[in-house]
Amino acid sequence: MRELAVWLQASPLGTLMRDAGPWTYAFVNLAHIFGIAALFGAILILDLRLIGAWRRTPLAAIAAVASPVAACGLALAATTGAGLLATRATEYVGNPFLYVKLPVIAVGVANAILLRRSGAWRALGSRDLSLGERRQLAWMGGTSLVCWLTAIAAGRLIAYW
Repeated sequence: MRELAVWLQASPLGTLMRDAGPWTYAFVNLAHIFGIAALFGAILILDLRLIGAWRRTPLAAIAAVASPVAACGLALAATTGAGLLATRATEYVGNPFLYVKLPVIAVGVANAILLRRSGAWRALGSRDLSLGERRQLAWMGGTSLVCWLTAIAAGRLIAYW
C-alpha cells in the first residue's frame, strides 16, 4: 500500500492538488461533500423504498429519479476523493479508517451493480414482484445503507486519526 500511496502522491494529480493554490483543496473538498450529499441523498430514499417505506409510491418512479442522481454523486465523490487522497496519500497509509472506507465503497458499488442486474430490478414497472423478489431488494437496500453509512463515517473519522 505504501508504494501505491507514494506513486499517487507523486502523480500529476497529487502535484496539481498541492501546487494549484490554497483554494484548490478547499474547492475539491467542497465538491466531494456535494458528491457525497447527492449520492447518499438519492441512495437513502431509494434504499428506504427497497426496504419497504412508501409502498404506495412505485419503486420504478423512485428508481428512475434516484439512480442517475446517485450515479452522478458517486462519480463526483470518487473523482474528488482521489484528488483529496493524492494530496497527502503517504500520510494516510497507517490510517485504519481508510482501510475500512475503500473496501466498503467497493462492496457498495458491487451491491449496486448486482441490484441493477437482478431480475427483480429489471422487472420494475412491468409486473408485480414476487415476495422473494421484494425480499431480495430489501436485503440489497439494507446492505447498501450499511455500506454507504459506514463509508461516510469512516471518511469523517480519517481526519481524526
